[in-house]
Amino acid sequence: MSVKQAYEVNFDGLVGLTHNYAGLSFGNVASTSNKNAVANPKVAALQGLQKMKTLSDMGFKQGVLPPQERPCVHTLRKLGFSGTDAEVIAQAAKKAPQLLANVSSASSMWVANAATVSPSADTADRKVHFTVANLNNKFHRSIEDITTGNALQAIFADANHFAHHAALPQQALMGDEGAANHNRLCRSYGEQGVEVFVYGRQAFGGQVEPQKFPARQTREASEAVARLHQLDESQTVFLQQNPEVIDQGVFHNDVIAVSNGPVLFHHQEAFIHQAQVFDEIRHKLGRFDCEFTPIEVPSAKVSVEDAVGTYLFNSQLLTKADGRMMIVVPEESRKNERVWTYLNELVTSGGPINEVKVFDLRESMCNGGGPACLRLRVVLNDDELRAANPKALMNDGLYLSLTQWVEKHYRDRLTEADLADPQLLVENRTALDELTQIMGLGSIYPFQR
Repeated sequence: MSVKQAYEVNFDGLVGLTHNYAGLSFGNVASTSNKNAVANPKVAALQGLQKMKTLSDMGFKQGVLPPQERPCVHTLRKLGFSGTDAEVIAQAAKKAPQLLANVSSASSMWVANAATVSPSADTADRKVHFTVANLNNKFHRSIEDITTGNALQAIFADANHFAHHAALPQQALMGDEGAANHNRLCRSYGEQGVEVFVYGRQAFGGQVEPQKFPARQTREASEAVARLHQLDESQTVFLQQNPEVIDQGVFHNDVIAVSNGPVLFHHQEAFIHQAQVFDEIRHKLGRFDCEFTPIEVPSAKVSVEDAVGTYLFNSQLLTKADGRMMIVVPEESRKNERVWTYLNELVTSGGPINEVKVFDLRESMCNGGGPACLRLRVVLNDDELRAANPKALMNDGLYLSLTQWVEKHYRDRLTEADLADPQLLVENRTALDELTQIMGLGSIYPFQR
């Protein structure tokens, strides 16, 4: 099979208008510890846009995914609230404020959980496959899949190049958290690679599970996604997270490991049966004349606690024009002396990673999401890139339009109490109606249909 030129396009989630700190994500230390803090949705969205534009200006291909309609009145109606939209919100605020907080979450900003994506080089039908994540471990995220699917289909609409799959059944057995638990290893993006699915528990396996926090991804879900994407068994590996680190706040694999090309940057305590599975990866990659390059961060240099607190591993590894890699980390990594010392040692070690780029993503970080949470990696060849919606790809014009859109529509202060304001829904719908026109998405939201 001939190898086509391909690129990793990072589609970042645009932070939604209801970004707030309601502390909804049990198992995510940052999310629960910042409950009731005052959020700034405008700053959060602008911070995310600045990251997208900076990386785009550096030559990396960058896309945008839209936020969701919030509060989700449709969900509240399914739960028995009735009347006008304003009355539904008022009833929920009075009788079930926690439900209102859940249906108002801006958590769709973390699009690493939006879907799992397999590039055409790996799939039997040579199409890019998308499976929307069901996110059924958290109620506030389990209501995202329909709109997420609509958005992905609006951006990747050409059936000659793209295949879309609905979320797996909304049941604990099929707990699927998307690309946050998925890695792809390869020699170059356009070549066949090995897809590594990381899971926290095996429902039918009786394996050791975390005792304090939930294991959100099941092996059964990962295996289902691999089948849907028509992946060959010789190109897939299933790797279990260490349950002890899940109990320390590693709620997704991307809090403890990140991959790019042949490199897997990971913590010493990230996985169980690590040596055995790494041998399997090494063997399967070897079939494609690709040398597996794990970079292990020792516990003696960076503890799991430091990794979770700084999101060192919730970083992006990006291949530069010269073939070397840059690691993108949040400001919190620079502020931690041990982590920053390690990063400086890493980039001067002579290995594949020789540059570090720091972004201020405080608003997202306080809610439990770093650079890697904010992006969905989509590998596209030239034909597929041309077939994608060009209005969703970052450039000077889109950055200006989206910045002006945020400045026009977003509040600069939001607390959990503000979610009871019915005007927030009006503001959300007005803004999203305008956004779908800017990005050429059509009618992807319930209120537009």
